[in-house]
Amino acid sequence: MAVNVGEKAPDFQAIDTNLKVKKLSDYRGSKVVLAFFPGAFTSVCTKEMCTFRDSMAKLNGLNAKVVGISVDQPFSLAEFAKANNLKFDLLSDASREISKKYDVLHENFVNVPGLTASKRSIFILDRDGVVRYKWVSDDPSKEPDYKKIEEELAKLN
Repeated sequence: MAVNVGEKAPDFQAIDTNLKVKKLSDYRGSKVVLAFFPGAFTSVCTKEMCTFRDSMAKLNGLNAKVVGISVDQPFSLAEFAKANNLKFDLLSDASREISKKYDVLHENFVNVPGLTASKRSIFILDRDGVVRYKWVSDDPSKEPDYKKIEEELAKLN
């Protein structure tokens, strides 16, 4: 079931890179950028997460928190964060439940039967957890429009 603009984002819980449980509701009161990505250490995902890293001053100025989500194990995500100096939360959706809940799960990823990954997608949530912007790509090589993300965040109080 797809999550659409204007709807309350479904709560979830996942393990972060420190093996701590994080819930979406933990971020309530902040603007949140949920950035689903297919896989740690892949070229486009590394570029995307590093672009967010390099934009953190601006995003922090907009009172926004970035939360990266992929189906990678928390151990891989911890190494990915360390290797790329990522200071925002990366959450493991190893069970694929979050990606299913947000309708962003690639089945038979890159035409490999049974291989699944999160679709590269962005959900911007306001301080009350309502989706205010949504972008989902079926093409894992396509990056989001970072300028558009900043513009959408700037519109929110």
